[in-house]
Amino acid sequence: MENNPFEPLDKKKLGSFHLKSMLTTGLGVFTDGYDLSSIGIVLPLVIASFGIKSLTGFQSSMLVASALVGATFGALIFGALSNLGRKRFYGLDVLLMGIGAILQIFVSTPSELIAVRFLLGIGVGADYVLSPMIMGEHSNAKDRGKIMALGFGLLWGFGATAAGAVYLGLVPFVSGAIVWRIVLAAGAIPALAVIYYRRKMPETARYLGRIKGDSKETESVIREITGNDERIPRGIRDTKDLKYYLRTHGKMFLAACSLWFLFDMVAYAGILFGPSLIAGGLGLNPGEFQFLVEFLFVIPGGLIALSFIDRKGRRKMQIAGFIGMGISLVVFGAYARSTVIMIPAIGLSLFGGMQFFSQAGPGSVSASGVLGVELAPTKVRGTIQSLTVASGRLGAVISAFVFPSLFSAYGETFALYFLAGIAVAAAAITFIFIPETGSKSLEESSVEEETLISEIRDAEGSIAWSSGAEEQ
Repeated sequence: MENNPFEPLDKKKLGSFHLKSMLTTGLGVFTDGYDLSSIGIVLPLVIASFGIKSLTGFQSSMLVASALVGATFGALIFGALSNLGRKRFYGLDVLLMGIGAILQIFVSTPSELIAVRFLLGIGVGADYVLSPMIMGEHSNAKDRGKIMALGFGLLWGFGATAAGAVYLGLVPFVSGAIVWRIVLAAGAIPALAVIYYRRKMPETARYLGRIKGDSKETESVIREITGNDERIPRGIRDTKDLKYYLRTHGKMFLAACSLWFLFDMVAYAGILFGPSLIAGGLGLNPGEFQFLVEFLFVIPGGLIALSFIDRKGRRKMQIAGFIGMGISLVVFGAYARSTVIMIPAIGLSLFGGMQFFSQAGPGSVSASGVLGVELAPTKVRGTIQSLTVASGRLGAVISAFVFPSLFSAYGETFALYFLAGIAVAAAAITFIFIPETGSKSLEESSVEEETLISEIRDAEGSIAWSSGAEEQ
């Protein structure tokens, strides 16, 4: 056996299975974008409804951060559970998101809303681990980047845009106290709609082979996806442990975690507080701000990523994206400092530039789970993916508390310059520590392929030797 046994999956042309898989995983991601963005849009209505006095106080930060804290725990829990099967728990994530969304209608205190959003966040964290991993392990090598950029990055932006659209559609006709409940609860619709299809998805061939060690089931899944009968050899199961891979891959794992952490510190400052703190200075209401930013900047950025992520590579796009985010934030901060009244079109364009570069670069690479999936060998992919997701959620939680504090204590310009510095630091980390993984098999991108082929060769040689000895 001289070839990677998963090569048929990597060479399979983009087809109906990939598109169906992307839609099935992507609807959960759409819900993630909706749920995490909608709270920022309705935050002024929530605090007015509950009589909270400050947009930048601790209680307001808890309202926007609770789902992120839940996502941190959800990522760690389901990262461990994914080692028992990628598909086994797939569907439970969106069920938790759906239940959490519906319960938001019935809360009567800020504490209850915080608790319910924590539950919803557990489902979000689970989905951030499971969806990119399943999507990546089913994908072919040539199109994996665009599949993940569309199914995880761009659909997240569509979900956020939908949240803005629902808000704008309700505000003229419904009281504020009802608007925020409907907006938050509507996230249950796409979540619950996709449960059945997620349960029907096949287990990934890489899990069945490298973790479970079941050659026959691996062959069955490869046949389902490619339409070809392939012989999967014995000895395909990976017997190495996490300690081994931390020793050999530790620097790359740490870099991947750091990049998602730093990205979310920058990105979630805009996602959570842009509609409430920045929109006012532009003369826009939260729904208008969210819809315009997503529609005019985030989605076009996602389309750029979709076009170039496989052709130009993940590394170049992430570096350029982080640098573009930093420059946009500095220019927007300087403009905000130089004028008393901002011209809405100029201010929105400058702030939107940060969102454009975000989605064109790291939002479609690090924050789409690409690095955790492509840098980690199959045996530890669930664990490493959970750590990268949890790192990102931790960065977002910190942003939920630090950004409003910086905004309140030192002003908008200082807060934006602080975020710009973080973006530039992330570009440097990408340049130094992250290799290019585009258009490679997952085994090649995670530096696992040679070891895998060697293990299979040794196992088949041992079987041949045993058979010869028995004949003698």
